[in-house]
Order: sequence, then C-alpha cells, then structure tokens
Amino acid sequence: MGQQASKQPRALGFLTVLEHAKHGLFGGYLVLNTAGRPLEFHCTAPIQPNRAQEILYGPTLEAFLYGEQIGRTLLAKAKVEAMLVCTDREPALAVREHISQPVAMVLSPETPSDAPSADREGEQKIFRFDAAHQSGGPHLLSFEVGGNRLAVPKQADDDRGAIERHLGELPESFDLNEPFGRIREAIEEAQKAVR
Repeated sequence: MGQQASKQPRALGFLTVLEHAKHGLFGGYLVLNTAGRPLEFHCTAPIQPNRAQEILYGPTLEAFLYGEQIGRTLLAKAKVEAMLVCTDREPALAVREHISQPVAMVLSPETPSDAPSADREGEQKIFRFDAAHQSGGPHLLSFEVGGNRLAVPKQADDDRGAIERHLGELPESFDLNEPFGRIREAIEEAQKAVR
C-alpha cells in the first residue's frame, strides 16, 4: 500500500457547484497535477431540493447539499487523492467534515480585503459569511499564499499550515481561481450534449 501511495501524483482538487434556475444544482470536481494539467473530472446530475428538505434543513440546507450530497459524492468517485481541495463556494467548505484533506475557499480578487473583521490576530482577518440569524455561526479566516487569497473556517484553522505548505510547492503564477472556469465550461458542455 505504501508503494501505491507513492505512485499517486501530487494533485490539487477543485470543487464547485453551479446553480441552474430550472434544473437545480450541478457539482463539478476537477483534479489537476501541480503543473495545472487535468488528471480527473467528475460532475453530478442535477440535484433539486424538495420543499420538505427546504423546511426541515432550514439554514443548513446549502451546507448539506454542497458539502455532503455533492462534494462528498464527487470526491469519493476520484481515483487520485488530492493533497488539498479548493472551492469557490462557501457552503462547499462543509465537505471538510467528510474527508481527510484540508479544504480552502479561494477568494476572488473582487472580494473586498477591507471587509469588517470580527477579530484580528496579526495580519489575518476573520470574516463573517454566514446569515444574520446564525449568530455564532461560521467565521472564515482569510490569508494569502503567493498571489492567491484563501479562507478557511475558523474551526479549521489548523488546516492553514498544511494548505500553505502544499501551495508553497506551486509556481507563484498558479492562479487558483482559473480551474473553476474550466469546471463551469465543462459542465455547460455536458449539459449541451444531453439536450
């Protein structure tokens, strides 16, 4: 088993969820090697929560759908285990509860860096991305690695060191936002082929 693990390429996983007004949610998971070349791609059939789920899950519905239903399913299909999973959708961070790898949210360059912080520890900022009625809810710790802005839930701050170590192996020019565009385009192409 040790030999098989050593044959696994160093890889990064990119998980996103697209919302379609008519069909529901589509998840996509792209695994890239450290040179940015694809190793695997998986996507889900559309998921549409019913009204009972919306009522019963309440404010936890998105985290359940994005993290457990979509994220965990896609990562379980992957043959290559990524050293790190990146997402651009905050509710998808909930996948961390179901996997051993660290998970980071890639913040777009448009996300304001001067958003009000709830706490400061040196240079790191803590942002609230949760709904107002979820007092004491999830807070995200924002940090930078190379030219990329990332965030992890406050309770997963221990993952930050591993994330920084893994991303430190990448070229400075590696744009962690770019693979999400590839996933979106691949899902759109798959939808066209089905029609």
